[in-house]
Amino acid sequence: MDCSVLPSKSTEERIREAAKRVFLEKGFDGATSRDIADAAGINIALTNYYFRSKEKLFISIFEEMIQLFFNGMVDIMNKPISLREKIAELIRHDFQLMKENPSLSLFVMNEVHRNPERMVNSIGVMKQIHHSMFEEQLQQEVKQGTVRAINAIHLLPMIFCNIQFLFIGKAMHMKMWQMDEAGFDKFADNHKQLVIDMITNYLFEFEKV
Repeated sequence: MDCSVLPSKSTEERIREAAKRVFLEKGFDGATSRDIADAAGINIALTNYYFRSKEKLFISIFEEMIQLFFNGMVDIMNKPISLREKIAELIRHDFQLMKENPSLSLFVMNEVHRNPERMVNSIGVMKQIHHSMFEEQLQQEVKQGTVRAINAIHLLPMIFCNIQFLFIGKAMHMKMWQMDEAGFDKFADNHKQLVIDMITNYLFEFEKV
């Protein structure tokens, strides 16, 4: 079938889906327009017609990936639930996101490292996180003496790094511990609960001096 006669929306969606796969695998520098066109099953001319350049297509995909990366996090942070419940829900949310998109974390970190300016368009999301109920709720608990003295700027990396590294290093874990996919899934589920226990025990169950 001649791809040029497909409906415009269908062709554009095919290019975007192909671009996601290619960019997640190779990053911006490693991907070429030819790679994307081949993955979409179309010619380069059509790719350029819809998105003008690899840079414009990448920016569109990157912004979508950033939204996915933080998708649901702000909603959880603003939920009217206890801090302990909120932390556990954040961990479960991040775990499920990484399980469904195992290349996402490494992709975002690599691209931001190469070009920090790519985060400029995500400032709105950053502000939502910064001004969420989470930090205020955390500091109220600190003042009450129910949790350790800590800020969200330290707590959030503690939460997410313990989950995301699990999936960034998935191939290494499977090779080192001789796991198949089913074995890794079981290991990951156990790890998720260990992270919930570790973070909540660190925060709430400490010896007051």
